[in-house]
Amino acid sequence: MAKKRFDSSLDDIDRQLIRLLQEDATLSNAALGEQLCISVTPCWRRRKRLEETGVITGYRAQLDRRRMGYDVLAFVQIKFGGHANDSPDRFEQMVLNQPLVLSCHKITGEADFLLTVVAADLDSYGQFIESVLRKQPGISSIQSSIALREVKAFGKIPIGP
Repeated sequence: MAKKRFDSSLDDIDRQLIRLLQEDATLSNAALGEQLCISVTPCWRRRKRLEETGVITGYRAQLDRRRMGYDVLAFVQIKFGGHANDSPDRFEQMVLNQPLVLSCHKITGEADFLLTVVAADLDSYGQFIESVLRKQPGISSIQSSIALREVKAFGKIPIGP
C-alpha cells in the first residue's frame, strides 16, 4: 500500500505544530499550545492525531557522533552480483541489526544500496567492512566514501503551504 505524498487534511495549526516539534521535540503540550494560541487539550488532540496517522513517526535526541566516540562517517555503496536469489533481502534484514549503520536505502543507479555508517576510527571501519559486509553473500562490490567534513548533518522536512 503506497503512502500518501502529502496529507492535505493538515491545516495551518497542524503545520505550525509540526514546525515547532521539528525545532524542539521536547516542547510540552502547554508550551506548544501557548505558541499556537490554543489550549492544552486541543493541542494534545492534534499531536495525538498526527502521531496516530503517521505524520509524526517518533521523537529522538540528536547526538554529536564525535562526542559519542564515532570519528568516522562513511557512505557505502553496495552492489549485488544478481537479484535472482534472496541475498538482497537477507542483506536488508542483516542491516536492521547493525548499530553502526545509521541508514540504509535501496537506490537506483550503479549500486543497489547506500548505507551511512559510523565507526570510532578507520581501523574500526575497516574491521566492519571485513567482518560484516564482506561476509554477506551475493555482494559483488563495496564502494566507500569517507566524509571529510559535515556541512549539514540533520535536516527538517519542509512543511507544505
